[in-house]
Amino acid sequence: MRGSQGPSLRNNPSETQKSFATMSRGRRSKIAEAAQTTLVKAHQWARGEAVEAAVAEALESGVKSVGAKKK
Repeated sequence: MRGSQGPSLRNNPSETQKSFATMSRGRRSKIAEAAQTTLVKAHQWARGEAVEAAVAEALESGVKSVGAKKK
């Protein structure tokens, strides 16, 4: 039974991670390349999953420098 094991854990992505997820694939891949990581790791970071601290910092700085794509 699910209830007897304890509460389920949810990932809560930050605003930076949410803005990364809304960017186009090309822009996300360029940010991931600049952060010297793979697009898979960048997507994991955007979902709020655990990644290395250096990768997370590099992705955050990359998103902040580029900014979200305006609609």
